[in-house]
Amino acid sequence: MKSRKRVIHLVIGPLLFALCCACLPHSVFTEFETRAAVGTIIWMAYWWVTGPVDYAVTAFLPIALNAIFQMTDMSSVISNYADETILLLLGASIISVMWENTGLDKRIAVTFLRLIGSSLRTQLVFWFMLAAVLSAVLPNAVVCATITPIAVAMLKYIGMDDIKNNKTASKILLTIAYATGLGGLASPLGGAMNLVTVDYIQKLTDKEYMYSSWIVRFLPIMVILCVINIVFTLRDVDKNEMLGGSREYFVAQYKELSPFSYEEKTALILFVVATVLAFTRQLYQSYLPGLKPAYVFIICAIISFILTNKKDERIMVWKSVQGKIIWELMYIFAGGLAAGTLINKSGAAEVIGDYISRFDMKGGFVTILVILTATLIMSDVTSNTATAAVAMPLVISITQGSGLDPIPYIYVASIGVNLSYMLPTSIRAIPVGYGLSPKYMFKEGWKISLIIIALMSIVCALLLKYWPAFSTV
Repeated sequence: MKSRKRVIHLVIGPLLFALCCACLPHSVFTEFETRAAVGTIIWMAYWWVTGPVDYAVTAFLPIALNAIFQMTDMSSVISNYADETILLLLGASIISVMWENTGLDKRIAVTFLRLIGSSLRTQLVFWFMLAAVLSAVLPNAVVCATITPIAVAMLKYIGMDDIKNNKTASKILLTIAYATGLGGLASPLGGAMNLVTVDYIQKLTDKEYMYSSWIVRFLPIMVILCVINIVFTLRDVDKNEMLGGSREYFVAQYKELSPFSYEEKTALILFVVATVLAFTRQLYQSYLPGLKPAYVFIICAIISFILTNKKDERIMVWKSVQGKIIWELMYIFAGGLAAGTLINKSGAAEVIGDYISRFDMKGGFVTILVILTATLIMSDVTSNTATAAVAMPLVISITQGSGLDPIPYIYVASIGVNLSYMLPTSIRAIPVGYGLSPKYMFKEGWKISLIIIALMSIVCALLLKYWPAFSTV
């Protein structure tokens, strides 16, 4: 970036913050802290998209601005930088370095290319479906943190090291981010945000909510959303566009690989153990309640530094490993969490929700459109779970106040809570940490956000009108 252009972007960031603090309507944002929290999000979003400083540097703005303007308790902001998911990402990153040190990354890359082929369309559909299916029953962050390094290993093998400036590589990582978010909507087990929603439904109806009911009611929505996402992703991909060589070429490459070494086996075993334990936590949760997925990955990362090869040499040494760990990934993720904390703890989220509730919503298409738009945007600037915690009681209050049945509108809000496309917050920070440009994410994200809001508003309005089960539990 040219020096003059960079300086302009540097200045615009804090200027946007100042404008938010001064110009947001004081009748709505009565407290300075709420205006400052919104300004922080705008500043971060602008710097992430334009990139005048490193993305990780932008991620520390919540700490700096909160130290000066005291929007909320600093401990609640700083705690995000040591969140469990940060440890999960650190453990996964260390294990990924072990792949590189042992050569396992090349074996994984060739294996995937041999099985899937090098057609870009096939690759995109494969990664989308894999991430979406796994995210339906597993935490989104775990799925994204384990699938993304595999895809990156494959891309690097075929020479796509510069993901930021490579459209093909960027599209694959963006597809994984989209699918992991969407897959979580398929069942209550897809993420904490859905469990928050289920809890509100149970309090509202005063009876247990069956998970199967969720799956049935969201099945038609999931099918339509999958089609929309895949069509959007493939819209500018030529049928004959390839990643590299043909399937036959990668089959030949696979046959030329040296025998599976001891070091590769240990790296693969550690990854499989960490992944399986993370994905099957419900089986041992009652016996080891403290062994959460984040700590499983950290334990396996520790073990990687203990193991030696057949020459009694350590496979992993911190001095050489630390330079390969993707630290930026963790800071970007933490920055997104911290920004969400400012929005929620300062009261800005509640103010926005109260303002939306003032609209004269009588049900039907307009109410659905407002709820979808508000929840989707909120989940982009804060965490999905925090959005659910703020949005669900507001939706219930608004609908009950208008004499409407809250249930279908809770389902509508769940769509917006799970989906977010534009900013590198929440799980979308993971592919950004691996090289995906936030500018590209935003450029594609606002387009698909508008499409989702428009089409889902129509679909949900039709379900509300013609499918009685959509209004029941």
